[in-house]
Amino acid sequence: MATVRPFRAIRPAGEYAARVISLPYDVMNRKEAAQMAEGNPYSFLHICRSEIDLPDQEDPYDRSVYEKAKENIGKNLREGVFIQEDKPAIYIYREIMDGRVQTGIVGCVSVDEYQNNTIKKHEFTRLEKEQDRINHFDVCDTDTEPVFLTYRDDGKIRSMIADFADNHEPVYDITADDGIRHMLWVVDDEGMVAELVALFGEVPALYIADGHHRSASACKVGLKRRKENPGYKGDEEFNFFMAAIFPDSDLKIFDYNRVIKDLNGLTEDGFIDRVKASGFDVEEMGAEPYRPDAKHVFAMYLDGKWYKLTAKSEIIPDHVIDSLDVAILQNNIFEPILGISDPRTDKRIDFVGGIRGLQELERRATSDMKVAFAVYPVDVKDLMEVSDNGMVMPPKSTWFEPKLASGLFLHSLK
Repeated sequence: MATVRPFRAIRPAGEYAARVISLPYDVMNRKEAAQMAEGNPYSFLHICRSEIDLPDQEDPYDRSVYEKAKENIGKNLREGVFIQEDKPAIYIYREIMDGRVQTGIVGCVSVDEYQNNTIKKHEFTRLEKEQDRINHFDVCDTDTEPVFLTYRDDGKIRSMIADFADNHEPVYDITADDGIRHMLWVVDDEGMVAELVALFGEVPALYIADGHHRSASACKVGLKRRKENPGYKGDEEFNFFMAAIFPDSDLKIFDYNRVIKDLNGLTEDGFIDRVKASGFDVEEMGAEPYRPDAKHVFAMYLDGKWYKLTAKSEIIPDHVIDSLDVAILQNNIFEPILGISDPRTDKRIDFVGGIRGLQELERRATSDMKVAFAVYPVDVKDLMEVSDNGMVMPPKSTWFEPKLASGLFLHSLK
């Protein structure tokens, strides 16, 4: 059963919150981060992407980058830009995007439950990306950004959260530059906190929606601190890491699309013939963008035209992973026809989040790439089934929107 623990969040003072809030660290490069933070000394990018405050030649993984992040946290606390809660609390967090609402809580979850798979995963992680966040959290002595978790919706939890939000004013109500509205309520009543903790204690499992590297890194920092403190009791803050936890019924996964550099030596007509022979019905749709409207239906953009690709039943296996649409593409087109055996490492394939739209696929296929594929989005239930079976989804299978805001809450490891 899942452990959720209140904590004394470090968060922006109300008058600074709108200037502190930023996108997560991993959705932009250094140049973009510098542009976003330009003219705003309070932007959280000065912490989660602190290399923007150091000379251009600075290695983004040099220790000085993490020391700068720590320095900026301390400066914000001293100057009153950040405050720290007087007592542990659970935080209700609501995001509104295009009229769609997702409401969850922010609390801390257990390092031990990450290890014993009460917190379930569906992706592999890369060691170099883990090490970056390990260094960041460890030097800062702080979880600076939450992991994004989900769980199977529970009516009691939903009702309690909704009732509190309906009857209390949020401490933040911010519409960010990207149009997403972020609202936060502080729940510090000990009775309600205890009741929420007890209700989550009846939830069988939590699932990582987004943030596999952050969660792996936070866990490893906790294990490192245990080695450094052999007399630890288990209730120290480093035994827990920060998470935003939303019910599955509130979440939306967008498509995560693919663009390919070349046709592996084939002509356009030759490639389409190979696709047909590989188990797809192919229908030309014309120049207007076409979006898949069901599982096992794909859109392909090639040479200025859109095509509808429908997978025939004989290439749809009865297997939780191989029946995913991204796996069907990989196993029947990308590897056997285009020669892309490992999409994690092959430089001929790139990935485009569905939030960017079909026009971005057209642009890529007519600029630096040759052919684009749009897929039908994965369902949250698919993600949970994969996780429940201890399996790993193909790379770049899920794109969640809205992203969690960065800067609204931090968790001190002290």
